[in-house]
Amino acid sequence: MPDLSGPLPPGATIGILGSGQLGRMAALAAARLGYRCHVYGPEADAPANQVSAAATVAPYDDVAALTRFAESVDVVTFEFENIPLATVEVLEKLAPLRPGAAVLSICQHRLREKEFCNGVSVPTTAYRAAADVESLQRAVEAVGRPCILKSAELGYDGKGQVRIDHETDLEAAWAAMRGHAAEATGIVEAIVPFRIEISVIVARSADGSLRTYVPVENRHRDHVLDETIVPANLPADLTDRAEATARHLAKEMGLVGLLAVEMFVTHDDKVLVNELAPRPHNSGHWTLDACITSQFEQFIRAVAGLPLGSTERLCDAVMKNLLGDEADDWLKILAEPGSKLHLYGKAAPPRPGRKMGHVTRLIRR
Repeated sequence: MPDLSGPLPPGATIGILGSGQLGRMAALAAARLGYRCHVYGPEADAPANQVSAAATVAPYDDVAALTRFAESVDVVTFEFENIPLATVEVLEKLAPLRPGAAVLSICQHRLREKEFCNGVSVPTTAYRAAADVESLQRAVEAVGRPCILKSAELGYDGKGQVRIDHETDLEAAWAAMRGHAAEATGIVEAIVPFRIEISVIVARSADGSLRTYVPVENRHRDHVLDETIVPANLPADLTDRAEATARHLAKEMGLVGLLAVEMFVTHDDKVLVNELAPRPHNSGHWTLDACITSQFEQFIRAVAGLPLGSTERLCDAVMKNLLGDEADDWLKILAEPGSKLHLYGKAAPPRPGRKMGHVTRLIRR
C-alpha cells in the first residue's frame, strides 16, 4: 500500500471512484495543484473521464479491475456515495481511502445516517424503519400522516421517495418505493414544516483541522436542487449553530475529506439534519467562482493531506442548475455580465431533469 503519512507531492495520482460531474470538477481542481487523476466507473465517455489522466471503465464489482486501479494510484476517494460498500472495502485494503469505508457506510444508508446523527446528539426529523407493508403501517401510525417513505439506499434527487398523505394506499406506496430500492428496507420520515432549507459544507484534514463554508439556502424543483442562494438569510446565532453542527458531525465520524450537511431550519428556530453527503455537493458549486478556495480544491487538499484553504466568500451569489434542455441557453448565459457557466460534457439529447451544467451569478457586495 502507498505511504500516505505526509502530504502527496505534485505528480502523484489521485484515484476517484465515480466519473460524473463532481469527479470532473474535482479532477480539474487536482490538475491545478499538480496532481493526476485516475477515475473509475462503469460508463465510457463520462464527464470525469474527459478531463482525467486515466480512466478505468469497469463494473464496481470487478475485483481484478479494482486491484489494477488501486496499484496505479496513491490515494483513493469517491465522488458520490452510491457505490457498493464491498467495492470500497476491497480498495481500503489496497490503497489509502479518504474518507474511509466507515464514513461511506453511514452516509449511504438513511437509517444508519439518522441513527448516527441522533447518537452524537444531533437532532433530525422523527423517523421509523419499514421492512414490509405491515411494518410500514406501524411506522406511519407512529410518525403520522402526511409523511415521506424513502428507500434506505440509492435514493437521490427524489428517486425512491413517496409522499404518504391521508388517502395514500400503503401497498401502492411500498411498491413505488421498492421500484428504486436496492434492498427491502425503507424509512418513514415526518414532514418538517421548515421555513428554510440550508446546507453547510465542512472539510476536515487528517490532522483534525476543520473549515466550513457559509450556510446557503437551497430551493428545489420536482425534488431536484434548482437554486442555491448565497448566503442563507439567517441570523448569526443560527449560522453559528449550523456550522457547529457540521463540524461536530465531521469530527465524530472521523471524516478526512468533505462533508455536505443538509438541514431544515424550522419556524421555531430548530436546526434539524436531513441528509449527509461525504463528498463535494451540488449546493457548493458556487464556491468555484465566489470563494478563495472552491469546495473541489478543498476536497483535493483534504484527500491529499495538504493544508486546508481559506473558505472566505469573495461575493454573494446565486447558483442555478441547468436541468435538461436549459443548458441549450449556453450562449445567452455567456453573454450575461457576472455569470459563470459550467457545462459537464454529458451526451445530448439530455433527459428531462438531468443536471447538464450550472451557472453561478455573482453579486458584488
